[in-house]
Amino acid sequence: MKQLKQTRREFLSKTAKGAAVISVAGLVSSSSFLSKNESNKIPKRKLGKTGLEVSILSFGGGSQFAKNKDGAWQEQMEVAIQDGINLFDTAPSYSSFKRSEKDLGSDERFGLILPQYRNKVIISTKIETRDPDKVKEEVEGSLSRLKTDYIDIMLIHAINDSDDISVIEKGIYKELVGLKKAGLIKYIGFSSMDSAQRSKDMLDNLDIDVALLAMNATKYGDFAKVALPSAIKQNTGVLAMKVMRNIVGKGVSVEDLLGYAWGQEGVSSALVGHFGMEPLKENIQNALKFKDDGLASFNREEQESRLAEYAGPHALCWACPGYVDGSWG
Repeated sequence: MKQLKQTRREFLSKTAKGAAVISVAGLVSSSSFLSKNESNKIPKRKLGKTGLEVSILSFGGGSQFAKNKDGAWQEQMEVAIQDGINLFDTAPSYSSFKRSEKDLGSDERFGLILPQYRNKVIISTKIETRDPDKVKEEVEGSLSRLKTDYIDIMLIHAINDSDDISVIEKGIYKELVGLKKAGLIKYIGFSSMDSAQRSKDMLDNLDIDVALLAMNATKYGDFAKVALPSAIKQNTGVLAMKVMRNIVGKGVSVEDLLGYAWGQEGVSSALVGHFGMEPLKENIQNALKFKDDGLASFNREEQESRLAEYAGPHALCWACPGYVDGSWG
């Protein structure tokens, strides 16, 4: 792996100075994070072998979050942090879907809010490239935009059927292992909404710390059946995404959809992006009142049967051929 352009100490010094001069309307005050009793915050679960304690509801920085205007997104992040959401996920590609040049991308938004809570939050982001020579450059770009000197979780973005796991192992995965040893990233993983089989291959053949997988009650993609057992066997931390996208309003409640994800064995958190404050508050309320002991009465099969007709591109925008995760679709 090529030598890094700067040490962690040098990077921290630069980003700390940069963060000190930032002034944005709606930034969260340090005291507000501590304003709620810990017992009134969202429950946490261990994220597999990482040992991280993650809130069962995580904050997505993708297309839905990107739609929020200035002033609204700052308030969203403030509410999330106050109520105990501690995992924030983004990707370099999310910053490409801006309505105007004046808009901040997802990374930059996170970089304005999260540094002051760095010891309270878990930052997850992704590499887009499959070229090992570009891994270091992408990681350094993320560090700069997020104004941090390390990334908690670095995911290989959008594993799909065209990916060759042996090529990934010898290329970008090897580079990430080197960056993990250097301390720039703590945990390595991948995301996938396109291929449960390739996800299983990744889990069976590589030492994966975290997997972000598409799982919802339509059972589209069969991730829970094909990939999740391998994650459980390897004690890989699992985050569920696409939990509600395009299903809300199809005769099923938000509470049931979240409960479906939280009720999956091995799933630590549901990753959800929000456009508008009301959906965020509703999801937070569902997370606050969620109890593991209520899962025994949850009728998973009935929900799967009722929503099976929506399992496909005809109903799920993210299942459409050519859909790019993080787009406006």
